[in-house]
Amino acid sequence: MIMVTIAFLLGMILCMLFGVPYIDLLKKKMIGQYVKDLAPDSHAQKQGTPTTGGVFIIVAIITSAVIALLLAQKLTTIAFITLITLTFYTFAGFQDDYIKIKGKGNDGLTPGGKLFRQIAIALLPTLYLVITNPVACNFEVGTLVFDLKWLYPFFAVFIITGSSNAYNLTDGLDGLAAGCGIPAFIACSLICLAFGETELAIISAATSGALLGFLKFNKPKAEVFMGDTGSLAIGGLLGTLAVLGKFEFLLIFIGGIFVMETLSVIIQVTSYKLRKQRVFKMAPIHHHFELSGWSEKKVVTVFTTVSFLLSCFALILFEIFSEGIL
Repeated sequence: MIMVTIAFLLGMILCMLFGVPYIDLLKKKMIGQYVKDLAPDSHAQKQGTPTTGGVFIIVAIITSAVIALLLAQKLTTIAFITLITLTFYTFAGFQDDYIKIKGKGNDGLTPGGKLFRQIAIALLPTLYLVITNPVACNFEVGTLVFDLKWLYPFFAVFIITGSSNAYNLTDGLDGLAAGCGIPAFIACSLICLAFGETELAIISAATSGALLGFLKFNKPKAEVFMGDTGSLAIGGLLGTLAVLGKFEFLLIFIGGIFVMETLSVIIQVTSYKLRKQRVFKMAPIHHHFELSGWSEKKVVTVFTTVSFLLSCFALILFEIFSEGIL
């Protein structure tokens, strides 16, 4: 528990320290965000805000996690695989951001190209788990155990890739993705710690700490955005932790806000294609609430609170499952 706390504090402190010079560099190079024409009108003021802040978030996560892992003598293969997966997702996200910045627009990687990269990266932790863990193909819901056999690798890749995309969709308001991510990763850390997966608990704690540090720069009005560099990587990490930690079912609640954001897009697109009618004023759903009259600060506060409550509910479920009640 001590090393988990150290990882959290280091992640927070290092993110705040790394952020200052990185944001100054972005401002000097005039590397900013281009706002989509489809975004609410209130977002026009965000034009030109520095992006790719995910770079210093990820550097803070990896640095603090490695230090804590070394101190705990837990720099194991599973820790290495997790951090490498995070790094690869960061490169994929940075490539997407770089293309947008270079093209001075919102067209980065093609949807197919982005998805291909996400799936390919997700295969790394998935194959490691399947090869090294004899019960890896089990999907557990309380006392119910489902052996997915050869279907499990597809299931795991879907979880990791879906989590990466879901977090990416949530990153649309100042402080939203970071605020919702903090309680989610704290819950992951506590669950991993209970399972004896100290390595994963440390990495989770470092991530929640780094996200808290990032809020110093990302709270309204944001000085910097994490960009796809951060959102694709952090979302992919969340899914990776759930798969390697074997709490895939609980991810539905831990990442409840991210699931809701994704479902809103699916519902909106499906409804429009089938009925030529929209269910929401705009998707993802955080924009719907904006257009319904909520301030950006109110949306972020409510969504973050809901994420906290859902993470608490996931921990309660975990305790119930551990007692064998369900």
